[in-house]
Amino acid sequence: MNPYLNEDLQTLAEHAKRFATGRVAPGFQERDRTRVLDRELMREMGQMGFIAPELPEAVGGQGMGCLAAGVIHEAIAEADLSISYINLLASLNGQILAEHGQPHVAQPWLERLTQGDALIAIALTEPRGGSDAANLRLRVERVGDEYVINGEKTSISAADQADAVIVFGRTGSIESSAHGVTALLVPCDAPGLTRSRFDCHGQRAIGRGSLFFENVRVPVDHRLGEENKGFVQVMQGFDFSRALIGLQVLSVARASLDESWEYAAQREAFGQPLSAFQGVSHPLADFDTQVTAARLLCLQALWLKDHRLPHSAEAAMCKWWAPKLAYDAIHQCLLTHGHGGYDRGIIEQRLRDVLGFQIGDGTAQIMKTIIARTRAGRKAVR
Repeated sequence: MNPYLNEDLQTLAEHAKRFATGRVAPGFQERDRTRVLDRELMREMGQMGFIAPELPEAVGGQGMGCLAAGVIHEAIAEADLSISYINLLASLNGQILAEHGQPHVAQPWLERLTQGDALIAIALTEPRGGSDAANLRLRVERVGDEYVINGEKTSISAADQADAVIVFGRTGSIESSAHGVTALLVPCDAPGLTRSRFDCHGQRAIGRGSLFFENVRVPVDHRLGEENKGFVQVMQGFDFSRALIGLQVLSVARASLDESWEYAAQREAFGQPLSAFQGVSHPLADFDTQVTAARLLCLQALWLKDHRLPHSAEAAMCKWWAPKLAYDAIHQCLLTHGHGGYDRGIIEQRLRDVLGFQIGDGTAQIMKTIIARTRAGRKAVR
């Protein structure tokens, strides 16, 4: 039994896992090779109610809560981490649109999002830096009833595949820091917006790339939140996505551990199963323990959010610990499988896929600063 997951949530998790095993897992390696996101599969996920189920029914969701989103997310990620980016981006951006968008602008996008008919990216990082997100330079100027955008965003997940993107740009002075940033919803077919794609190490089906804005215009009603307050208002949603990322990478580690235990019990050396040797079984036992504990932390963060309780520190713990732990655990699983693990295949791809989360969406150093500020007070930690 799990203290955070009731019978309904466990049934939902089993339902999602059946779908993931039957529909998502079979194309896992092929999507990595072709770098193509399966839109038909995304629509199926929408039809099944697997995309942003935590959103209110009024905006296309099911009002099921963040834990429901979490158990679906980890089931999809276990089958293919890249495909689970659909869930991650939808939950983060759906929450931003629902809470801060003008209803007549946000509603159609939210409906398309939850139905699997649209993918929305989020653009924060710039060439000058990523962690210092308050020091943004992409310029946003108001001209009458429109905002005009000029500049570049980089290392953006789904940059060349998204249908719209939430863009953070500077409307205030550089000195205003985070208090001079505005968030806008920009359709990706807007004139003046061009996109590129990187040849990334992992997460290749979802991809990353740059966005180039040359006098891109969007109506003022596409603003999310208040002018100059977008960063402060919208960034609060990242606590949710950080807990989801924890479940996302840990589910990949769990699958690798389960497979490695089975392999170690069946493969023989010196007349005994590999698992009989402590040098093989103890490292797996160590990571099995930590992955189980880290998953409980992620579920706790989502439980706190569902109960409208503070969870910034817990979410930051999920974000710095889980990606490193997952990478280290899968690395050990690869070694357990020997040359079979080192060959291009499922475990090798999983290792590449989880690595990126130690870089994007908040580094370990930034997450630890958030934890320290929560515990000691913001003024006590620079």
